[in-house]
Amino acid sequence: MNTSIGFNKPYMTGNETEYIRQSVESKKISGDGIFTKRCHQFLERNYNFKKCLLTTSCTDALEMAALLIDLKEGDEVIMPSYTFVSTSNAFVLRGAKIVFVDSENNTPNIDADKVEELITEKTKAIVVVHYAGMACDMDKIMAIANKHNLFVIEDAAQAIDSFYKGKPLGSIGHLATFSFHETKNIISGEGGMLVINDDRFIKRAEIIREKGTNRSAFFRGEIDKYGWVDIGSSFLPSDIIAAFLYAQLENLEDIQNRRKYIWNKYYEGLKELDSKNLVRIPQIPSYATNNAHMFYLVCKDIEERSALISKLKENDINAVFHYLSLHKSPFYQDKHDGRELPNCDNYADCLVRLPFYYELKEEEIKRVIKTITDFYQK
Repeated sequence: MNTSIGFNKPYMTGNETEYIRQSVESKKISGDGIFTKRCHQFLERNYNFKKCLLTTSCTDALEMAALLIDLKEGDEVIMPSYTFVSTSNAFVLRGAKIVFVDSENNTPNIDADKVEELITEKTKAIVVVHYAGMACDMDKIMAIANKHNLFVIEDAAQAIDSFYKGKPLGSIGHLATFSFHETKNIISGEGGMLVINDDRFIKRAEIIREKGTNRSAFFRGEIDKYGWVDIGSSFLPSDIIAAFLYAQLENLEDIQNRRKYIWNKYYEGLKELDSKNLVRIPQIPSYATNNAHMFYLVCKDIEERSALISKLKENDINAVFHYLSLHKSPFYQDKHDGRELPNCDNYADCLVRLPFYYELKEEEIKRVIKTITDFYQK
């Protein structure tokens, strides 16, 4: 009998619990402790981010971004429909109208060629989502944003250690957000990060993150007392979460090498099915790198995808589909302007994600590939 292959399994590098112990012994396990600072320094140094602030989730980081660009009721924000609900929700909470854009034909990323035609005098920002850690066409996006004086926010939830033309994802837009959820490459259970690449947002970001107070400046000795100076909330993660995260960051290269090995095994094992047009596998654009966040297939239609997932499940392999089109969601469908977004809908109906985690064994990878190959040969 086959052992079950789960979709995801959190990986511990070895120092997580030791660093948590050290954090507790430091006598400060609330936000911005010793390991939070180490994480900030590591990420700023390695990826040339101007300012990093750990948050309790990528969702919180997106909500901070919406606050920082000072959204008003009725402002419009352009973003892809094929994304997680948090990407949209953060801006809806501030009263924004979401203008959804279709995906590209060859990747689930936002189609940059369809953005400019949607800009109006009410447009405030463009949000891009680097799906599966693969870069959107950022030169086109930034050119459009600069032409129309718009903010660009990178939802880089899946994109740690991935690059666009040599630039780290998250370092290009005015603001960027990352996730360290247990399904990501680098994890802390829950957790996220806001990256600020524009100087004008740094001071206010610290205030918003500290419940609307200038507490961070007080602890740096820049002011003699702190108070309530702006709107905000409690977006700081515990230093215990940061301690876990720092152990992961120290092993980033090893984690990435292993994930890329697994990704390449899937690619080599399934590329023949792609060449026969039986299924589509990921294609990395020339301007992007692959951070091996996930491996996905795109089936012919929703019936084929359901049958494939069932076949994998029969063999104790847990594969899953991904996002549903946000423009067709129960909450937003009557607010959408009615445009058809066919590529987005195709990914919603046809994309399937394969099991992917550090400790996935060689024989398990082969079993997944064989099961899929057998399915299509029959």
